[in-house]
Amino acid sequence: MSKPTNLNRRRFVLRSLAGSMALPGLPSLMADSVGANSAIRETRGAGVGARRFVAVGNLLGFQQKHFFPETTGKEFEETTLLKPLAANREQITVYRGLDHGIRGGHFAVHTFLSGVLHHESKNRRDGNVTIDQFIADEVGNETRFPSLTVGSEGGIHGGCQMSWTKSGVRVPPITGPAELFERLFVTESKERRAQQVKANKLQASVLDSIQEEASSLSKRVNQEDKSKLDEYFSSIRDVEKRLDIRRRWADQPKPDAPFEKPADANTVDDLPMLYELIALALQTDSTRIATLEIGGSFLPQNLGIDKSYHSLSHHGNDEEAVANLITLETYQLEQFGKFLTRLADIQDGQQTLLDSTTVLFGSGMGNGSSHTNNDLPIVLAGGGYGRGEFKKVADKGVAKIPLCNLYVDIAQKMGVLQDSFGTSTGTFS
Repeated sequence: MSKPTNLNRRRFVLRSLAGSMALPGLPSLMADSVGANSAIRETRGAGVGARRFVAVGNLLGFQQKHFFPETTGKEFEETTLLKPLAANREQITVYRGLDHGIRGGHFAVHTFLSGVLHHESKNRRDGNVTIDQFIADEVGNETRFPSLTVGSEGGIHGGCQMSWTKSGVRVPPITGPAELFERLFVTESKERRAQQVKANKLQASVLDSIQEEASSLSKRVNQEDKSKLDEYFSSIRDVEKRLDIRRRWADQPKPDAPFEKPADANTVDDLPMLYELIALALQTDSTRIATLEIGGSFLPQNLGIDKSYHSLSHHGNDEEAVANLITLETYQLEQFGKFLTRLADIQDGQQTLLDSTTVLFGSGMGNGSSHTNNDLPIVLAGGGYGRGEFKKVADKGVAKIPLCNLYVDIAQKMGVLQDSFGTSTGTFS
């Protein structure tokens, strides 16, 4: 029996920051072992006027006939599903014709913020990174939380999958208002913080060992495996950034809680509180980037509808099913509208928090009944996008504009000096 190689002997695993970080299997070295050849801000002025970004996504889309207006420009009609945004009309822009030009039904919904299917991202420089994480990588180090990802781990396809890192790792969501409240306002005891300081030092030491091992291996592998190690180095850098932020904030107290810790109920009833906590996270400058996915755990039963959300989405133009879906979707847009109003009511220096915050609302699903991922419902509010109009762009041919072009524009407004993202062909104009 051949002796195990150095690679087989040393497998470092780092947990708690980014899951498992075991060194990848490298065939060109493995072959050698078998003989083969191959609330209220405490400090006034902290974060005032800073650019912020929030993305809200829905897993099953919206009824296009009841969502999109017919008239473009500022005179667009108030459709059934846009009525809940009437109070915010002058602060929103509705887009039609934008998508990522991909197919996959439910299995492509995770591309909403990336434009790239996960299984096709392997050889891309930035993988299937989503726009929230793309921005957070550049500006997220200025706050306690580079980003906040809120959703659920229940429902269709095993939970929310809206946010992804450059390393192709799904960002697990904060699953309810109780957990989100604790993240934002509950300061750990001195003993617990001391334990975290020790854990940070240990993890930094493990990272150093991983880096040293991987660097050594990179000198002894073929080109194919070198590419794998490059991806691995990228993962290490991601974790190093997060660890550095955690160390810098370890001894800093959190803002005072504005109310008692809320209890988790269900996705429907929790939605208003989740929006409120996201607004407070922005106001206290705890983060400047947040996502909220309304996923498969959004149960119609909690709105008095005794049907499955997923089965309703395959309505086949059945009038009763469509009516039930409009009830569900209207509720979601009502809560979104209240969130916009809440941001508009919070002063942020010489402007409102909504003026400082670009808020994206939409879905990776265009038509849930036919399982299409084109012609996505897109609303942008605040942050320079509140123009009170409906824009319809070419959805096919050489004039087609990818949704990622709009994401490039959002990133640039956030101060990220990049001229491309995902499947973009330029910036949106």
